[in-house]
Amino acid sequence: MEKQPNNPLHGVTLVAILEFLVEKYGWETLGDKIHIKCFTHNPSLKSSLTFLRKTPWAREKVERLYLRSI
Repeated sequence: MEKQPNNPLHGVTLVAILEFLVEKYGWETLGDKIHIKCFTHNPSLKSSLTFLRKTPWAREKVERLYLRSI
């Protein structure tokens, strides 16, 4: 396994990122901060993870918000 000392997301799973953001902001505020449907219409961890894994631009927005929030 290659080490990535300059990557602050190295070793942090998408699940952990999303759980952190939902706990910190809640779904409603998260949907206000990042305007994607999986956060605003019947949000769930499972549906959001499915969408974020398939949609690189949305995942990047979530990762940026996470980095600003920690």
